[in-house]
Amino acid sequence: MARLKIDVDYLTEQLRALLAIDSPTGYTDTIVRHVTEELERLGLEPELTRRGAIRAIWRGESRRGARAIITHVDTLGAQVKRIKETGRLELVPIGHWSARFAEGARATIYTEKGSFRGSILPLRASGHTFNDGVDQQPVGWEHVELRIDALAWSREDTLALGIDVGDYVAIDPQPEFLDNGFIVSRHLDDKAGVAIALASLEAMGRNKARTPVDTHWLFTISEEVGVGAAAIVTPEIASMVTIDNGTTAPGQNSSEFGVTIAMADQSGPFDYHLTKKLVDLCREEDIRFQKDIFRYYRSDSASALEAGHDVRTALIAFGVDASHGYERIHVHALRSVAELTTAYVVSPLEIERDVEDVSDIEGFTEQPTEAAKQPTRPRKLPQPR
Repeated sequence: MARLKIDVDYLTEQLRALLAIDSPTGYTDTIVRHVTEELERLGLEPELTRRGAIRAIWRGESRRGARAIITHVDTLGAQVKRIKETGRLELVPIGHWSARFAEGARATIYTEKGSFRGSILPLRASGHTFNDGVDQQPVGWEHVELRIDALAWSREDTLALGIDVGDYVAIDPQPEFLDNGFIVSRHLDDKAGVAIALASLEAMGRNKARTPVDTHWLFTISEEVGVGAAAIVTPEIASMVTIDNGTTAPGQNSSEFGVTIAMADQSGPFDYHLTKKLVDLCREEDIRFQKDIFRYYRSDSASALEAGHDVRTALIAFGVDASHGYERIHVHALRSVAELTTAYVVSPLEIERDVEDVSDIEGFTEQPTEAAKQPTRPRKLPQPR
């Protein structure tokens, strides 16, 4: 078998550590430092872009035609939009998520002078005061506010604390790791993906894995706002596999177990040949999988293509229930995605012309066009009346 044995304890330990670090898009320096230090401990030599996206290269037999595994360290969050006369804060979201999931959340406000704790509450938060009005108010960011746990009963009080418009608000993840393998937390998108990438690298190091081409392990810092991999993909990379969440919701085919292989998202289909290779690896390596299509979803793959990078893209996902809310995953999916990741990076290079940026038609890929073979067993026809 090409897949490597994953140290699940290491994977979950890394996930715990990642969840403990606040990292809303735009406030990711601390988690970048953490991931960089762990990559160095695993024996790699990571390099950072100006703003902090990380690249660590596992050297293979060839630099050209390189592969990339990409995840993102940033999460959803909020910013201070306005300081109200009551001293409370109006918020705008970072990333796309509903205020329905913000109600009741504990949070940290990061300012130039230090951090403060608080709670995000609906404008009508007291049943003893508003009675049925608590249940009748609309859902939306204009209908919630952040109550600061400090002496802040007026706009002047809040400003005196050093809190100002634009300050970052990080939402507590509140993780639970259950004995039955379920993990419940905010921000599993995509800290679980980062933990999967690190666990894959740990397995490769432990097994002294050899790869046919370089593998670029990429960690972006602004996926939740659509930027993602726009500036970190280099010309050597021919194919890129994104690790992110798959939505286990009504109408979807994703699962909290095994690997979910995305066939398309709102930006269009993923690369036919790369996706088929991943499906074939699942079959060959006996990794449970299912396919899905996401209509309201985009990932680092989309941002790379939109930036003009000519790379094959694919998305492998761990199933998440209540994505962008209070999310739930299962360790089985995390392990399965890591197994597929290791099987992919050590697998042979099949499209040899991918080592060149541009080449002639020789060796160009082919997609099946012939009619499918029908079952040979004769079907019993209905008898005439």
